[in-house]
Amino acid sequence: MRSSSPDITSDIKAVVDRHETPDLTEPFVLSEASPHRPALNDLSVELAAASAGFRRSLPAGVVRALADLVRAMNCYYSNLIEGHDTHPVDIERAMRNDYSADPHKRNLQLEAKAHVAVQGWIDGGGLSGRAMTVAALREIHKRFGELLPEQLLRVSEPDTHEIVLMVPGDLRHRDVRVGHHIPVSPGALPRFLARFEEVYGRLGRSETILAAAAAHHRLLWIHPFLDGNGRVARLMSHAVLLEALDTGAVWSVARGLARRDTEYKAHLAACDAPRRNDRDGRGTLSEEALAAFTRFFLETCLDQVTFMEELVQPERLRDRILVWAEEDTRGDRLPAKAGQVLEAVLFRGELPRGDVAGLLGTGDRQARRVVSALLERGVLVSDSARAPLSITFPAALASRWMPGLFPEKRD
Repeated sequence: MRSSSPDITSDIKAVVDRHETPDLTEPFVLSEASPHRPALNDLSVELAAASAGFRRSLPAGVVRALADLVRAMNCYYSNLIEGHDTHPVDIERAMRNDYSADPHKRNLQLEAKAHVAVQGWIDGGGLSGRAMTVAALREIHKRFGELLPEQLLRVSEPDTHEIVLMVPGDLRHRDVRVGHHIPVSPGALPRFLARFEEVYGRLGRSETILAAAAAHHRLLWIHPFLDGNGRVARLMSHAVLLEALDTGAVWSVARGLARRDTEYKAHLAACDAPRRNDRDGRGTLSEEALAAFTRFFLETCLDQVTFMEELVQPERLRDRILVWAEEDTRGDRLPAKAGQVLEAVLFRGELPRGDVAGLLGTGDRQARRVVSALLERGVLVSDSARAPLSITFPAALASRWMPGLFPEKRD
């Protein structure tokens, strides 16, 4: 959503339907005869193996904690692509209803909170088996928009300065221009989206991984919503990869796309181009450009899996957390032996409260004091006063525990 910098750059003409046909978007997937297929198939297999291996290497408790942090990270980087810089620390504050007094920053926090909520719904299986359906795309847009204040639903058209109120989940009702690209007319949207669902909804797992990039671009090319298409595309891609790769939501392609933002947008623009010659596929759009974007997308995913795997390598993560705990103990911000509890929770996934006293060799009172301090610091969580303890990864400590995940917050 970009109310301050919308993806609409001009209002062309109020046309109901120019009768475009979905073949204008072909190829929706790379053809079987594409010379790029073998290498891209190998890359998708490599990505699937790497993602599965990383997920299996993590204790269940760490998967949950990491997914929570990645949700805020994913929101941060997706917002960054839109030109909005809302740090994960401020996103976490928004999740606690702790908002900035500055109206603009508060609105960005609300936007981020909405993104996290929608991704949480996706991570919980909200789009299982239907991520690339028309109903799912509209629901992503609707759920996100309904959580925003009206001010963030107002889209200003730069040429006319007309303010248009966007209805969450509604397909656009007017023509727009996006850079040099003029998306299909509003009346043609149902035809193009039906074809989108028909193609991508019937693919098997391996073909879905290979086609994830194509679906990402083709959705942006169709441009079904007045604004917010980029965010919907990235959330859709997250949902597709979540299911096809069983990622556990512990890594995010959005981070990689944001870190290669110029290259990402250049690939998207190149995919808008028509077929160059007789060797450039048999569709209307360039298959060469689509293959190049597919390689870029898959390599970006693989890079993010590798980055996260190295970042949470058990021994290194343990050492960083214990160094932090030792420093906070010396500074009287944590009681003695707090690090032992963190270490146990980290590798067991969760720790029953009744086990803490025996683990530390102390009485119940001292054990409760240590647990209370760690809960107050926000590094442990528990569903109730008697439920087991699980680790959590606060954004405020990410620079210490997981350096490089996102930039350190600067006031």
